[in-house]
Amino acid sequence: MVKEIVRHTPKVTTLADGTDAVLHMTDLVGEEAGPLVGISASVHGNENCGSQAILDLFRILQTMKIKGRIRLLPVVNARAMTVNARFNPIDHLDLNRQFPGDPNGTFSQQLAAALTREFLGKIDMHIDLHSGTDRPTVDYVYLLNDEGLSRAFGSKLLYRPDDGKQGTTFSGTTKEVTMPRGIPATVIELGGGIVDQGPYIERIVAGVLNMLRHAGVIEGEEAAPGEQIVVNEIAGIRPTTGGWIEPLSPPLGEPVNGGAPLFRVVSPYTFEVLEEVSAPFENGIMIMGHLTRNLVEAGDYGWMVGNLEGSTL
Repeated sequence: MVKEIVRHTPKVTTLADGTDAVLHMTDLVGEEAGPLVGISASVHGNENCGSQAILDLFRILQTMKIKGRIRLLPVVNARAMTVNARFNPIDHLDLNRQFPGDPNGTFSQQLAAALTREFLGKIDMHIDLHSGTDRPTVDYVYLLNDEGLSRAFGSKLLYRPDDGKQGTTFSGTTKEVTMPRGIPATVIELGGGIVDQGPYIERIVAGVLNMLRHAGVIEGEEAAPGEQIVVNEIAGIRPTTGGWIEPLSPPLGEPVNGGAPLFRVVSPYTFEVLEEVSAPFENGIMIMGHLTRNLVEAGDYGWMVGNLEGSTL
């Protein structure tokens, strides 16, 4: 059992409707000394698999023996989540490109600054939970500065960003704060889509618990992961036209050869095939895609394929 449950609601700013924007954080305090582990979700408001998993983690972890303290931040970007949008409706900026933030900037920049001050700048380890929005489904883990921690989640696919290749990394993400501090950090990308999220949420919960065992924060034997593949390059493929997007690709985690079909876009009005897209790599593997026929606009999130050339185990 945890020794204490502590709530924190540090203020970000006051909004035009007179309410305060705050961060809702819950600490599970253990009886033994140990690290302050931060677990966060919903940096993007339409990626709430992680938020639901944190609810389940809270119910499980409060009955367990904890070393140190686990700080849960289930909804980072509340204004975006309440409208089921990637960005908040105030300034329409991508919060995960604004870190470390600016206390004198736009709302998203102020929010990033508050997160840096109250959360990212204080924790000793960071587990950042993302998913594939409310349309495509995704399944991989970032391998940043603690390989053992990332592998402990148990995903088959891991991605080691190659900072030397244009487009493989993004500036202004949470790692802009955590990695210079030298604390273990990882990003989980799992779930999303117009499908039952239950199995993905269960996998997130099980994976995070295994990561906490790996770090010695909770008791129990760490489960060894199965076969894992580390890719260094991922291609993101978006439809250039709007309409019904129909999946043609293999399941996530399965190989896909260059030229194999990924998806097509069909007009809902004339039934005409507007676009057909093929896999970009000669030797690729599926990382993200739409699992059902969905309505998309031109340029919406579509597919992600990893390059198996140069991959490692």
